[in-house]
Amino acid sequence: MLAVLPRRLLGAVPVLILLVLAVFSLQKLAPVDPIAALVGAKASPEVYAAARHKLGLDQPLPVQFWNYLTNAATGDLGQSTVTRTPVLSDLISFLPVTLELLFVAMIFTVVIGFLLGLVTAQGWRGSGVLRVVMVSGASVPVFLACLLGMLVFYRWLNILPVTGQTAFVDAPTGPTHFLLIDSLLAGRPDIFADDLYHLVLPAFCLALTPAVAVGRVLRSSLEATMRADHTRTARSIGLSESRVLVVHSLRNSVGPVLALLGLQLAVMVGNCILVELIFARPGIGLYISRAIDKADFNAIAGVTLVVGVLYVVTNIVIDLLQSLADPRVAL
Repeated sequence: MLAVLPRRLLGAVPVLILLVLAVFSLQKLAPVDPIAALVGAKASPEVYAAARHKLGLDQPLPVQFWNYLTNAATGDLGQSTVTRTPVLSDLISFLPVTLELLFVAMIFTVVIGFLLGLVTAQGWRGSGVLRVVMVSGASVPVFLACLLGMLVFYRWLNILPVTGQTAFVDAPTGPTHFLLIDSLLAGRPDIFADDLYHLVLPAFCLALTPAVAVGRVLRSSLEATMRADHTRTARSIGLSESRVLVVHSLRNSVGPVLALLGLQLAVMVGNCILVELIFARPGIGLYISRAIDKADFNAIAGVTLVVGVLYVVTNIVIDLLQSLADPRVAL
């Protein structure tokens, strides 16, 4: 695992530079004047020129890109024209809400996906029904899953909330901006439980399609591994089927699943914006929707860069887990 880490970190550098270059290029090609959005369309030519010089937009493009790259590396993502505050400050407030949702959704994805894969691969009673559910679940779009979840668990059963982050008006807002952590630091387990209560339905809807994909890949991988020579040898020496499955087959089957989880994260991040809007959660979805509506390109670029960094870091972690599960990856 330690041999993989330096290579993955080194490989992430050009990816992040290309990401910054893509965002910078889109900013220049976009039909939005950031100066007019900042000082107003009716500003005098002197004010417009002064703002353009202050932002360095009167310099050559290579110099502008270098300044943009160095500023992004130090966390300076510019100022939002909507909130009139630095984009980094806005992200510190909105991003933890989204990361909490992604974290809980990833737990649902792993648990449900592994259960589906193990049950269907072993052919347990009811596995045929689960296979039909897996095929059906893979075709359900996330917005439909959200609407069905709200209809069943809120309208009919009235057991889960569907809006907001918490029902408490005195919920702590710091120091980490992660409500699950801040509520524990403040000694408020009631807020912690209420936050989890509000996370269950949106996280489940977000995790449904990725969990089905994980279950299908794990089932296929397990079926191939269970027919391998080493598993037949394990059975021949008298090991129980459950021990063969967990000890000798599962670890050798998780490689494709881990690779899929890295890809599914990108899908979950994209769907997370829609889920947050449907469930009225104050996360990146709300922030980016306002930015797009007001053509706030600094905020859009900031969210794009942060999501890109999150995706790269997550895939590095996935690679490390793959090397841990299968040492051949390190070679």
